[in-house]
Amino acid sequence: MMSKEAIEKENKQIARQYKELLRVSYRKLDDADKKLIRQAFDLAIEAHKDQRRKSGEAFVFHPIAVAKIIADEMGLDAVSIASALLHDVVEDTDFDLDYIEEHFGKIIAKIIDGLTKINKIDMEQSLSIQAENFRKMLLTLNEDVRVILIKLADRLHNMRTIESMPIHKQAEKASETLYIYAPLAHRIGLYNIKTELEDLGLKYTEPEVYNDIKIRMSETKEERESYIDTFSQIISKALDKEKLHYYIQGRTKSIYSIRKKIQKQQISFEEVYDKFAIRIIYESNEANEKFLAWKIYSIVTDHFRPNPTRLRDWISAPKSTGYEALHITVMGPQGRWIEVQIRSERMHEIAERGYAAHFKYKHNDGHEDGNLEEWLNKLQEALENQEADAVDFVEQFKLNLYAKEIFIFTPQGDLKSLPKGATPLDFAFSIHTEIGLKTRGARVNGKMVPLSQPLKSGDQVEIITSENVFPTSKWLDYAVTGRARSKIKTALKAEKKQKAELGKEILRRKLRAQKIPFNDKTIESLVSFFNLQTSMDLFYRIKIGTIDNNALRRYAASRNNALMSIFKSRSRKPSSKEIHREEITTNYDQLVFGDDEEKLDYKMANCCNPIPGDNVFGFLTVNDGIKIHKMNCPNAIQMRSNYAYRIIKAKWIDSSQEEFRATVHLSGLDNIGLVSKITEVISKNLHVDMDSISFKSKENLFEGKIILKVKNISILNNLIRRLKEIDGIDKVTRE
Repeated sequence: MMSKEAIEKENKQIARQYKELLRVSYRKLDDADKKLIRQAFDLAIEAHKDQRRKSGEAFVFHPIAVAKIIADEMGLDAVSIASALLHDVVEDTDFDLDYIEEHFGKIIAKIIDGLTKINKIDMEQSLSIQAENFRKMLLTLNEDVRVILIKLADRLHNMRTIESMPIHKQAEKASETLYIYAPLAHRIGLYNIKTELEDLGLKYTEPEVYNDIKIRMSETKEERESYIDTFSQIISKALDKEKLHYYIQGRTKSIYSIRKKIQKQQISFEEVYDKFAIRIIYESNEANEKFLAWKIYSIVTDHFRPNPTRLRDWISAPKSTGYEALHITVMGPQGRWIEVQIRSERMHEIAERGYAAHFKYKHNDGHEDGNLEEWLNKLQEALENQEADAVDFVEQFKLNLYAKEIFIFTPQGDLKSLPKGATPLDFAFSIHTEIGLKTRGARVNGKMVPLSQPLKSGDQVEIITSENVFPTSKWLDYAVTGRARSKIKTALKAEKKQKAELGKEILRRKLRAQKIPFNDKTIESLVSFFNLQTSMDLFYRIKIGTIDNNALRRYAASRNNALMSIFKSRSRKPSSKEIHREEITTNYDQLVFGDDEEKLDYKMANCCNPIPGDNVFGFLTVNDGIKIHKMNCPNAIQMRSNYAYRIIKAKWIDSSQEEFRATVHLSGLDNIGLVSKITEVISKNLHVDMDSISFKSKENLFEGKIILKVKNISILNNLIRRLKEIDGIDKVTRE
């Protein structure tokens, strides 16, 4: 029970926070705005009066803090501020949505409803609650973009005060922040919030790494500030001569971005050369902004040599978030690289507050900003494919969230933005779905190029179409954007279904010729016989000829001989002890995830190089989707102990007929004709292709390395056994 003095002290603090909220608002608030905010504040106080946070403080401090982020750091309007104050009222108290609508109107009620829907996560989605949460959150954009902005502010304040939560919850919330909220803040253009979310995410997922970099940064802080001051003084003198109105900010690289650079480039902390940067923010009207930016660029490069590969001109071609600036990296004093960002005050506000600043500068008439509207339109396209699994959906969508942008010209000279790594096929689908589906080829800068060739900023692309073209599964290797991949998958699925219908009729005729009844029991038996998953797979293979007359004759014979019992036992999914490993051919060529055996996109981990048949598990990475690791991977213990919530159950089933690379090492006694014996054994093994082979011998000993393409582990194990039987070979191991 709190004392009377403590209650009075807390009430005074709440009153101070409210006054601070009004004072820091980015937007000018009129009397009607202040009345609305006061009304929302009073209800928040009443609704949450008996609630406390885990830290022990009054719960109402949380909605006030979220409202301050909305008002100051995002710069949103009074409706958004009031909604932020009320964002937990319907979910956590006895006040319902009808009450909100009656007292605050339909718009605020709609926003609160959207926020409440996001929080009602279906806990049965065991594979990835995070992914489902993300998809639900994006779906609320159909109603009001402010739902997402308030949710981001809510998450930011929760991360700032996460220390009072249990450690396992800290890691869970932090991983969700890195996985969902930081990329979303980046895409909306809230770079400061994105950076803080990333740093806080790292702090609670990898605290040792975070603290190590933080300590190193603090140790070099004085030296860094002195260096920026020296550099700034030189630039200031030159800018003052030109009578420019400006100010210079020093900017330290975030801990998360330093960590990312260390990982990506495999370098030490000391080798990260651009740990700091400066911003030159200048006064200008819109008409002179571009001229003054290049003038400042010229002044800076007169004094310091620029790195030509590090020039980024986002003034001539702004990012799709609306971000505008010139970025240059120059060789500063003492031979050290330093990044210089050149922005007008308008550009700086857009970089700081994203959507809100666009609204202020571009549309004082109440219309949404064009850049945001364009992004929302793209989002609607991404949401069209509702059949996609949540994790697959999120990973495809995130490709477009975090990707660096390139700018491509159409033949008419229009500019299109695409993620870095995009191909002509992505460009075709960005123009129109029908153009994408009918793409036959592409000319880049007047020359024919493969559809898989990555585009570069400044390329002019012309798409050649044909009515006779239809997507193939190979196109999925060429496309990187979520839009293109989604449309290709939908088209392939439709084509497979169409061919399956034709295959069904073909099978009916062929079974009649074999005097076998066409019924559900026969279909089920055929699916089991050919190790397939569904009847559609069976009908499709019949149509494309993978299952031919000979295969059907073998099936017919099996119905009347003793082999039938083996196939029946296979359909019961026997244990590995019941099947001799050499009998397994294509049973383990496809990965499925979770108890429901869902099919998802994944990548093989480089640290342990798993292949079909290995005991494996899935690991949900922050930026690279699901990675597959062997159970005995060197990193398995660390992943399971620190990130148990990201582990996904995975196992091999069925047959995808995909080939995998495997490296085999051999050693033993050297003798004449040994290499030819080895290659003869490999060539006699069906379903094995040799990619490369290399041998070296010293005196009478040899070592060899062979890279093979195999379909699954049983084929590889069979080959390894045969290689060991060759006279002179002492050891055969797989990498």
